[in-house]
Amino acid sequence: MTRSAGGSARTAYRSATDSARTAWWSASKQQRQTVRLTASSTVLGLLVAAGAVVAAGPWDSGQRTAERARAAAPGGTRGEHHVPGGTGQVPSAPPVLAALGGPARGKGDGGAPPVPSAEGMKSALTPLMKDPALGSLRTASVVDAATGRELFGAEPARAATPASTVKLAIATAALSALGPEHRIDTAVVEGTGGGIVLVGGGDPTLTARAPEQDAQDQPASLRALADDTARALKERGAGKIRLGYDTSAYTGPVLHPISPNENIAPVSPLMADEGRLDETRYGPADRDGDPAAAAARTFARLLTDRGVTVDGKPAKTTAPAKARRLATARSLPLAALVERMLTHSDNDIAEALARQTALATGEPAGFEGAGRAVHKTLAKLNLPLAGAVFEDGSGLDRDDKVSAGLLSRLLVLATSGGHPELRPITTGLPVAGFTGTLSGRYADEKAAAGTVRAKTGTLTGVNTLAGTVVDTDGRLLVFAFMTNNTTDPQAAQQALDRLASAVAGCGCR
Repeated sequence: MTRSAGGSARTAYRSATDSARTAWWSASKQQRQTVRLTASSTVLGLLVAAGAVVAAGPWDSGQRTAERARAAAPGGTRGEHHVPGGTGQVPSAPPVLAALGGPARGKGDGGAPPVPSAEGMKSALTPLMKDPALGSLRTASVVDAATGRELFGAEPARAATPASTVKLAIATAALSALGPEHRIDTAVVEGTGGGIVLVGGGDPTLTARAPEQDAQDQPASLRALADDTARALKERGAGKIRLGYDTSAYTGPVLHPISPNENIAPVSPLMADEGRLDETRYGPADRDGDPAAAAARTFARLLTDRGVTVDGKPAKTTAPAKARRLATARSLPLAALVERMLTHSDNDIAEALARQTALATGEPAGFEGAGRAVHKTLAKLNLPLAGAVFEDGSGLDRDDKVSAGLLSRLLVLATSGGHPELRPITTGLPVAGFTGTLSGRYADEKAAAGTVRAKTGTLTGVNTLAGTVVDTDGRLLVFAFMTNNTTDPQAAQQALDRLASAVAGCGCR
């Protein structure tokens, strides 16, 4: 296939999925409570696009590749560099989940796609589970999304270190506790003695950069917040003010237990551009040691540019209770934050969403409180939580523990018509060979490219993969494959990809 043909197919693919996304989000709130995405045209579009992407590669030259194939990081950083960086913007994940709901097009009775047999699935996967590239701990769960029947299990209840696949649990908890339309506010309020206070609410996507041209989803803007604040101050005749900043929304330590790391900023409810010290938007980057203070300094400079003189340096403070609000910057809806977190394996968003869950459930918004909040929120969904431990939201902590059975059940809920609030989990999953942390994988797995959608997880000695797939008969299946104690990260990653590809290519009857 020529480059132009591949580009045309990718353009058509993105156009179709963008249209579906617009239609879904344009539906009324009541409609979204019962909406089920149809598959009649999507499956065909995915399969056509998959062929194009195998030949033509990722959508643009600046796109990041998958989570680092060489998970063992240099310089004693413990291998948590699980997402390589890139200067280009990664396109958002196509939002339509193939074969989810809608009219069936398979070969079974009444037109419904047939359910693979457990015996057939076992025959297909058991030899691959013996791959020596997998570590000494290897677990799996494959479930039929429509019926909830487990088709294959290999110690599915055994807890293992999940790495970034724990973000599926964080997304489920946040969406359940807050809903997909929830937004996070960054506010400017009146302070004492005529000053003003910049109050962080926990939006790590707040940006001080100029708006991106032609971007569909623009994050909250520190520049726009400065515009509104300057206007409000001038209306009341204040040309010179003192600026404070408030980070009291979060409690506990700001540093992740892995210590300062280019994969995550100090965890603060106030930051701009995730505290990045370069122009990258995704992946590893050097971070400011105090992102809240840095954001406040930037805000002071923006106010000065707009004719408001800031007296002295911004000072950390606590805003008065029930202070009058002068201006507000609202984040994108939680649904969009979840999609970005999953597509790009964004650690800063993950930690923020864990803390938003804590705030919504009355827990302190720190590492410990967030872990309790996630656990109790998932418990209300009757999910299998035996052995589950949530030490952080990002999956960088090796003490996190979840089971393959928990991951597969999370995905069953997310694909069900009974939980439309969880749909952003499925729309945010990277697409094999196309987007996010799967953009550079599955080039040699034609059965899986474009049909496997999955969250990756990589730490030194840890490789995991959990997601959805439409098999050759058009049946929607969910899967989770986890392995710990691996010694060759690239080989382990390829072994997991082969497992997902086998599910995709297996009618297994």
